[in-house]
Amino acid sequence: MSTTLQQDTSGALETLTPEQQEYRMARAKRAGWSAFLGGALEYYDFFVYATAASLVFPHIFFPDTGSDALTMVASFGTLGVAYVARPFGAIVFGHLGDRIGRKSILLATLLLMGVATFLIGVLPTYQQIGLWAPILLVVLRLAQGLSAGAEIAGASALSTEEAPVGLRGFFPSFSISGIAAGIVLASLAFLPITAMDEADRLSWGWRLPFLASILVLAVAWFVRRQLAEPEDFQETKDAGEQEKAPFLVMLKTHPVQFVQISILSLQVVTNTLMQAFGLSYATSVGIDSSTMLWVTIVGNIVAIFTTPAAAYLSDRIGRKPTFIAGTATTAVMIWVYFNAIATANIALIFVTSTIILGVTYAMSNAVYPAWFSELFNVKVRYSGVAVGLQVGILVSGFTPMIATALVGNNYENWGPAAWLVTGATVLATLVALTTRETYKTPLRELGNPVSDAEIQAGLHHGSKR
Repeated sequence: MSTTLQQDTSGALETLTPEQQEYRMARAKRAGWSAFLGGALEYYDFFVYATAASLVFPHIFFPDTGSDALTMVASFGTLGVAYVARPFGAIVFGHLGDRIGRKSILLATLLLMGVATFLIGVLPTYQQIGLWAPILLVVLRLAQGLSAGAEIAGASALSTEEAPVGLRGFFPSFSISGIAAGIVLASLAFLPITAMDEADRLSWGWRLPFLASILVLAVAWFVRRQLAEPEDFQETKDAGEQEKAPFLVMLKTHPVQFVQISILSLQVVTNTLMQAFGLSYATSVGIDSSTMLWVTIVGNIVAIFTTPAAAYLSDRIGRKPTFIAGTATTAVMIWVYFNAIATANIALIFVTSTIILGVTYAMSNAVYPAWFSELFNVKVRYSGVAVGLQVGILVSGFTPMIATALVGNNYENWGPAAWLVTGATVLATLVALTTRETYKTPLRELGNPVSDAEIQAGLHHGSKR
């Protein structure tokens, strides 16, 4: 039987038979497609909600306050509560993911997200049940947040651990391509809704995209059921070396990395403000909502393909330069984008949105699934990525509400929204400069040693080493 020597970017050599190479690649592809579909479901559901919060929910789930801006702030507030729940979901599911396994928890988060979204689609309105309508909406939004808190982190950890040498950035980025695909699907789902008569849209039309999420759930569930646990994690589990309290151990052993990825995650403010506040702001200055949905569709279709390309680039030149190039450029381009909306320059809106979503934001977004996972040891990886990521993302969830409150009814005052994006991306850029480069580090050497700190903290699981 012939063998092949594979050399990864660290210079380490592995001797693999063609059969072993085929087996490794098959596992990586399954993990990648699972991450893609999980990301698609998560952000289909999240973006359907963000779109409805911009266009529909202020009219059907809240009392008439006499102020459109105040009602919109309340609606965006329900958008933000999911981001409060996400860190808690990250702690709980991250703990279970490091204790039980990646696959089981990823199935649980998938089911929670899909069911919560479907139930939103059958909720009674404020006119039907009064204050119970926004209360139930918040409860289901919290369930979405709990799921989202662990979905991308788990998919990133699993696909990073399954990726073959030299492609450890490429396969995890499928989760981000899935997010772009989910946003495209959500936008397409809402296009016919925006064309409806207002009475039909507010009475039953808005429900259809939420109910349709069950189809995405079914496909993602089928693919995810075929996964196996990554070998690196399975070996740790078979040896009985999982941590009893992986989140607490992670805080002891990887405190710097935890703070770094929490701040690096602020780069997602770009996407949240563009998709939620950008849509609301554009319609307030007279741009048709269907036009803005097409803007989102075009940019994210491009991102589906440019994201893995940027991730592959990071496998060649490193995580840091790829990430920094994206965040630094986004900090500038966001001003062009909001100015284009303020002046109702449709062509420029399309161009700038596509450049940001499909190039600059895609570059930084493509890198983080692998980079964040590579910063942690396998025993605390799920917890570290999940919680650190969600602490940073928590800030972004409330930025549409903050931007709306700052802009108010003065539609020429779009500067605060642009400053929110610029501030977040510049801060992420500065922290990226201080963060460890990992693309050349062998898989089993990733993260910090955990033994000494575990013992000092009294958290050691008690296994022999």
